[in-house]
Amino acid sequence: MAEDTGASPPPATDDAPAEYVRANREELVSLTLDLLAVDTSNPPGDTREIVAEIERFLDPLPVAVERFAVDPTKPNLLVRVPGASDRTLLYNGHLDTVPFDADAWTRDPLGERAADRVYGRGATDMKGAVASLLFAIRAVAATETEPPVDLLFAFVSDEEVGGDAGLPALLDADTLDADACVIGEPTCEEGRHSVTVADRGSIWLTLEASGESAHGSRPTLGVNAVDRLYDAVETMRRRFGSERLDVDAEMEPIVEESIEYYAPSMGESTARDLFRYPSINLGVFEGGDAINAVPGSARAEVDVRLTAGVHTPDVLARIRECVADCEGVAIADVSWSVGTAEDPDGPLVEAVASTAAAVTGDRVFRRSATGGGDAKKLRNAGISTVEFALGTDTLHAPDEYVPVDALVDNAVVYARLPAAWRAETDR
Repeated sequence: MAEDTGASPPPATDDAPAEYVRANREELVSLTLDLLAVDTSNPPGDTREIVAEIERFLDPLPVAVERFAVDPTKPNLLVRVPGASDRTLLYNGHLDTVPFDADAWTRDPLGERAADRVYGRGATDMKGAVASLLFAIRAVAATETEPPVDLLFAFVSDEEVGGDAGLPALLDADTLDADACVIGEPTCEEGRHSVTVADRGSIWLTLEASGESAHGSRPTLGVNAVDRLYDAVETMRRRFGSERLDVDAEMEPIVEESIEYYAPSMGESTARDLFRYPSINLGVFEGGDAINAVPGSARAEVDVRLTAGVHTPDVLARIRECVADCEGVAIADVSWSVGTAEDPDGPLVEAVASTAAAVTGDRVFRRSATGGGDAKKLRNAGISTVEFALGTDTLHAPDEYVPVDALVDNAVVYARLPAAWRAETDR
């Protein structure tokens, strides 16, 4: 499918790769459809076929390609493009997708072009961005452009389920020696563009309650474990859900810009609460065996999210005290993370935001994500990281799609970023 890049390239200019992308947009669309045609639903998350497809695309290009796998069914692909300095800019994209129900789609979930849109599972999250990253590599090679910094591309598996066969495996093996990273996750909604510069901390709790079983006709003779557990969750909500978070001063500009970004879609009050207060979601609740029996045990899983700049262990300690006050309820398991953030005026953020604004002609917000993913893992590994990709808010939904213009503009942004980042770091 790759075109012959051995032909005489056009005269090189500073913007030659971007010009190549725009001149060959239909090739980019074809590449996107090729990636969408491979089902990488996770679970099971088998990415062998799509990695082979990418290797075929890259084979004619003068780049170093390496497979790395701790799970043979979930390989990762590293692509290196040497540049003019010893600084390294990493691009990251995941190859797996969430599953899909084909009956719920009116378009082909394995890829369909309709006018100025490309439909398919992963079109916007994030095979479309992966295609744009790959096409940026081709554009650099086809125009014989030497990047101003070394480029490293990591196409990873196992992201959608938070598995350890993808990015975590690469980090554990110390294969990602980079100074900064851009992840091609969708960060834009209709009419609003953004780069995500922070994520939220999390506390995932498994609570268990014990009671005393009795016949449902004589509930006063028993102790209802479901009631105990639900009361404990409501107590957590009362104590913590309405308590304003103590956010670091450095996070204030990000919080305010995040509120402004989300306000049109969810309302300003809701957006403000999302970042000024903990969010507490009761995700799983199990208990009882029959309608005519008092349940003797119950189990719940609770998801607490905290804005970056809040020290998660302090909140967790207070939650433990709260649960200890609830009779018959205990924390059976807990996992937690601290939110991470980039300097919104730092070199990487400035390079991505200014480049995207120049390409789109629109404002680019510098905001926090509402959750957390691979960006957090990379920041915790010491690599300055942001997320950026134009797309739509149809990720994980039936008839997921990405506009063709977004594919093109993403590739142009990715192709221009090395020079922009080099210029910002040289200031």
